[in-house]
This record gives sequence, C-alpha cells and structure tokens, in this order.
Amino acid sequence: MSWTLGSGIGQAVRAPKTAELIAARLRRQIVRGQLTPGDTLPPEIRLMEQFSVSRPTLREAFRILEAEMLISVRRGSRGGAQVMAPDFSVAARHVGLLLQMQGATVDDVYEARMVIEPVCARMLAGCRTARDLADLGEVVSELGTAVESTGDQMPDPVLWSRLTYSFHELITQRSGNRTLAVQSAVLREIVATHLELRVAGSFDTTGSPERFQRAIRAYRRLVALLEARDADGAEGHWRNHMKVAGTYLLKDDLHNKPVVDLFA
Repeated sequence: MSWTLGSGIGQAVRAPKTAELIAARLRRQIVRGQLTPGDTLPPEIRLMEQFSVSRPTLREAFRILEAEMLISVRRGSRGGAQVMAPDFSVAARHVGLLLQMQGATVDDVYEARMVIEPVCARMLAGCRTARDLADLGEVVSELGTAVESTGDQMPDPVLWSRLTYSFHELITQRSGNRTLAVQSAVLREIVATHLELRVAGSFDTTGSPERFQRAIRAYRRLVALLEARDADGAEGHWRNHMKVAGTYLLKDDLHNKPVVDLFA
C-alpha cells in the first residue's frame, strides 16, 4: 500500500491506482477534443501494450470512464469502447447529492436559476446574432403551434416542457459565457426532472389556455428586447417572467422536495 503525506496538513493521501491514471489520461484526451463523441478507442490489446498493463487493469479504467458516462463499452468480438458526449444529467445527479447535503430543495435550485438566467438574457442582448433571434423565434413558433393545435385543451405537457426547456437553454448557451451556460444547464436539468415527475404523476391537465398564451407572449417579448439590444429590459423582463412561471411550476407538493430525491 502506497501512501504519501498531504502537503502542510499531515494527512495521509492514497497514491492513485494504475487504472485511475489510465482513466485520467483518456479523460484528458476526451476533454481536450483529441477524442470526440463517436470515436472508438483502439482495441484492448493495443491499449494494454501502450500503457503496459494487464487486461483487468485496463477494464477497471474503462469502468471508471463508463461510470462518468464518457465511454460506452460493448463486449464480445465486435465490441469496443466508444466515446460519448458528456451528459448534463450525470452532473445534475452529482450536484444534486452535494445540494442535498446542504439541505437544498427544488425551490432553492429554481431561485438560483432566477439569478443566472436573467443575467444571461442581459448578456445575450449585447452579443446576439441574427441566428440567435431566428432560433429563439423558431421555438416560440413551435410553442404557438402546440397551443393552437389543442384548441381549448392544455397542450401536451411533455412537448411543452421540451420546447420551453429549449428556449431557456438557448438563452444561456448563446449568452457568451460558457461557465454560466454549464451551471445553468445542470440546474435546469434538476428542475426538468421535477417537471417530469409531475407529468408522470399528478400533473394538472386542467387550467386556462390563456396561461400558455401569456407564456408565449412573454417569450416573444424577450425576443423583441433582444433584437433591440435592450439589455436592461431583457434582464428585467426575464426575471419577472421566471418569477411568475415559478409560482406555477413549484406550486405542487414536489416544490420543497430535497433535490436528491428527484433522482432516486
């Protein structure tokens, strides 16, 4: 057993295992784009020679990367390890555990989104492109079609949630700040899981269609503010919209649920 003392704290630290070092090297190649989603890793025998390790050690490294959803391994003669695109749902689960340790609830997560997204809307107003406006407008158009096609009935909740998720995603992704975009994506994934539970359970399928029309008008208003490059207006409008939307999204008995319970 190999141990070293932690710097300045007198605490024993375990030396990384060979499999962890191999996983770290492959992970680094994926993160840097040297290996991209869809790429297949070299055959096991070649990797064993490259790293001078046994098959069990290499497969342990694969299991580490599989747990992180960075690769998918198929066994058999036609098998192999294929690189996967990182999934925000994986990060959401880990963040959910950390938030649970702090006593965070879905309400708490949504409040954090209300801090981040309006700022992203402000930033987007300053850097938006014609493509950004077109993509946002396309989502709004699809939302309108989803509502109009159902007449006096509530639109399909799964479709509505998917489209509104896309609109919020565009705001943060196109804001120009990748860190805020990733943070927001993780928080949005947690709230999306909350909404999926409502759809699968006792989601309220009644209510006035006007509520959805108001949401669409709010989306159109934001696009107009972005087009006018009105940063103050975009931030204030989106904060108000999210506050109103939150009163509906978080009104049921799941709103105060510890975030980790959403992933049970």
